[in-house]
Amino acid sequence: MNPTIGWIRQLAESWGVPAVLVPLVPFLVLLIVLYAVIGLAAYGALRKWPRADKTIAFWLFISPWLIGFLIFTVGPMLSSIYVSLTSWDLITPPEFVGVANYSEAFQDPRVAQAIKVTLLYAVISVPLQTALAFAVSLLMNVDLPGIRLFRTIWYLPSLVSGVAQIVLFLWVFNPQYGLVNDMLGKVGIAGPGWFNDASWALPTVILMSLWTVGGAMVIYLAGLKDVPTTLYEAAALDGAGPLRLFWHVTLPQLSPIILFNVLTGIIGALQIFTQGFIVNGGPKDSLLFFVYYLYDNAFQNFRMGYASALAWILFVIIMALTAVTLRGSAFAIYYETEMGGRRRRPRVRRG
Repeated sequence: MNPTIGWIRQLAESWGVPAVLVPLVPFLVLLIVLYAVIGLAAYGALRKWPRADKTIAFWLFISPWLIGFLIFTVGPMLSSIYVSLTSWDLITPPEFVGVANYSEAFQDPRVAQAIKVTLLYAVISVPLQTALAFAVSLLMNVDLPGIRLFRTIWYLPSLVSGVAQIVLFLWVFNPQYGLVNDMLGKVGIAGPGWFNDASWALPTVILMSLWTVGGAMVIYLAGLKDVPTTLYEAAALDGAGPLRLFWHVTLPQLSPIILFNVLTGIIGALQIFTQGFIVNGGPKDSLLFFVYYLYDNAFQNFRMGYASALAWILFVIIMALTAVTLRGSAFAIYYETEMGGRRRRPRVRRG
């Protein structure tokens, strides 16, 4: 423990602070010192630049989020870079090993399996979720009696997530007495083993992911409500049918929302964890998702250095796929103030 933190805790105990609150005292003291420094800096800046009061107020108002971001996000990320270069079991002091963890990761066959399973899940599930959510939003974008009830019913499954969802589907897809195999048996079809079959485990998880498209459906529905009706009226006057209206009006207007849902879907799919954790990676590592393998190394094998290296490898993969998606969609995203996709900067002739 840092000597300063230890001294503050001893001082708090001597003042009669309850034992439960003693660990919070150093953090509160740090916040007070930080805000004292910020206040003095703001006071000095205001005396030197009297017209900068709005700028100073802006930084003061965002300072709680900024301090929390630096302490709880940037700080752990920077420390994880150092941990990824060490061999650390949480008990003995970390031992610096350089890039040995990264070299091991590139030679680890289970890392390759985890990347394969995770990418397969993302490549298949994200387009299916996007298409289904968009199709459902089109169906819900009508004025019919009881339509609000249907929207609520479609959205409710997205509230049941995590372990509860997995446990539910373990019963639904149980090969002996599950609901799905029971219904298939009534029509003469022998159901597969689902989670117990290595070739069916991943498709089962992909099917499960389609159960929670309600959140994306609500976002698409909000976008559909925001499309100007004048565009549909003008296109209809020009003789456009339903398909042309959808292709030339609806899709371009909703392209930014589609991009947003695709990006968040990719990031979420690459971080899938619970499904693999509940079934311990599935038969023959068929559900060995990357984050689950990271967790297994960190909290089961206590290899924090190796797990930190895996975390940064995943970070690079997510950033690369996000950049490729943004770059590939640059010429297909339309906004109301633009004629098309990304505009090219006009060349200026000199001379």
